[in-house]
Amino acid sequence: MELQELQTRIDQWIRQYGVRYFNELTNTAILMEEVGELARVMARKYGEQSFKEGEKENLADEMADVLWVLACLANQTGVNLTEAMEDNFRKKTDRDKKRHKNNPKIQSR
Repeated sequence: MELQELQTRIDQWIRQYGVRYFNELTNTAILMEEVGELARVMARKYGEQSFKEGEKENLADEMADVLWVLACLANQTGVNLTEAMEDNFRKKTDRDKKRHKNNPKIQSR
């Protein structure tokens, strides 16, 4: 699925099932909540914490929740994520094309 298709499908879903978008500030708070839930799973799966009894390792679902709310915010604010990502790739390539390769801190051992 392309990012623009994701944005379109989410917009259709909101209009059909969600009545309307939550306002931008509410969705920003929801995004932070979803990022926190993702961080919790990451800390338990890859960090030193362990899962609590009954907790699930739902990494993919948490990532999808983050992407969902981010796409909602993009729709609300008129951001085309496909164009934004293309611009971001150009920016990162121009800025970092040699930076990481020349960083001894991240070189393979």
